[in-house]
Amino acid sequence: MKVKLEEVERYERHVTMRLAFRFGVITVTDATQAVIRVRIALADGRTSDGVAAEALAAKWFEKSPDFTDAQNLEQLRQALGLAIELYRAHGFGTPFDLFAGTCAEQQRRGAELGLNPLVAGYGPALLDRAILDAVGHATGQSFATMIRHNVPGIRATSLTPDIEDATLASFLGSLRPQPGIDVRHTVGLVDPLTAADRPASERVDDGLPETLEEVVSYYGGRYYKLKVSGDVGADLERLGRIAAVLDAGAGDYRTTLDGNEQYDDVEGIVELWRRIEATPSLARLASSILFIEQPIKRAVALSRSVEPLARHRAVIIDESDGELSSFPQALKLGYAGVSSKSCKGFYKSILNAARVARLGPGHFMSAEDLTTWPGVSVQQDLDPCRAQCASFHRRHELRAGGRAARLRRGASRSLREAGRQAGPPQGGRRPAGAGIARCAGIRRRRRDGLHLDETDGRGGHVIGTSLTEGPTRSSS
Repeated sequence: MKVKLEEVERYERHVTMRLAFRFGVITVTDATQAVIRVRIALADGRTSDGVAAEALAAKWFEKSPDFTDAQNLEQLRQALGLAIELYRAHGFGTPFDLFAGTCAEQQRRGAELGLNPLVAGYGPALLDRAILDAVGHATGQSFATMIRHNVPGIRATSLTPDIEDATLASFLGSLRPQPGIDVRHTVGLVDPLTAADRPASERVDDGLPETLEEVVSYYGGRYYKLKVSGDVGADLERLGRIAAVLDAGAGDYRTTLDGNEQYDDVEGIVELWRRIEATPSLARLASSILFIEQPIKRAVALSRSVEPLARHRAVIIDESDGELSSFPQALKLGYAGVSSKSCKGFYKSILNAARVARLGPGHFMSAEDLTTWPGVSVQQDLDPCRAQCASFHRRHELRAGGRAARLRRGASRSLREAGRQAGPPQGGRRPAGAGIARCAGIRRRRRDGLHLDETDGRGGHVIGTSLTEGPTRSSS
């Protein structure tokens, strides 16, 4: 099915975080979200609208201290503006061809602007979701159905010489969405762990948990993602405190470690692992660790083998996954997997998932996005994970979670209001469950942890923010 990008409205929305969250080199206390609404033309003359939303995150896409946080956000805006320009100039094409046919030029012109590959990929990642959302509304199909029947026209190209069309078609046709997915709570570097870390004078007191002890008790989660800082001594001490909390109340828990590029080389993270194994009080935590995510700085992560670490635990790339060629390159160096993130592009996730399926046992993808907010952003992040996880050769379906609740309660209320205010698109009522921004799940507590379940099937459209206030940036 061929479409043409006709119009893009750009909006932004700013919120204050409920609790501070530190990862890598930044402590986040407030955040800005980019929201777009696109209009596409179909070959039969109809038009359809779609939406997408993604946080403008400082110090993740680009961690260089040479740029301020404000400059980081402006880089992402540039990437989006560039993608809109290239997609509109492309004319009619399949949704996937809009991506694949402009990818090289997006990266080339992004580099001219000083944008690294991860930053440059932000614009297409956001635009692709909105376009496919519009296609879903036009055809009355869900994300999972569109991918299984390859409505976007995903195919092998020169960007992925290791993938063949026949293999890709078979993979897509085999996909069946899982009825649910387990939730993983992320423990940031400054998250309070016990009541002693959260004195009464600092509490939010809004009825939601504020310490790790309270999170464990309130949600009953089984999976936890633990941030590490690159300082072996400090990481060891904090992991010891986290282990004490999880050992006491989290039952048969599982964890992952996330370095966010904070270790200079593989020797540093191997030293942390050795000291974890040598610490008796960390024995249970050590046995719970499923894999280690991007511990080494991007500049060197794909220049040396990680075998010294991989022989202890599986290692995956995240920030190093800037281009479609990154995962195959990482595999040659001993990495076992790659993260799936909507902010890096769902086409990249699908193509990498096809690679994982071909590789078989010992390789996997994990869902790691932390920049999603309640509403369209969360749903568009969850749908690719849910649609693909049945095919992954891995023991657990994992998703980084727990940060959405860190927005003010008022933010979540406004999202619900936005869904009511948005109304039907031009041309009539949206089919229930159509598109990729749909109510994909609800939270429920199980004996073995927090879980997202499929809805009753009636679907329902969710808009990520109020689009009635007018764009904060001019339409493109």
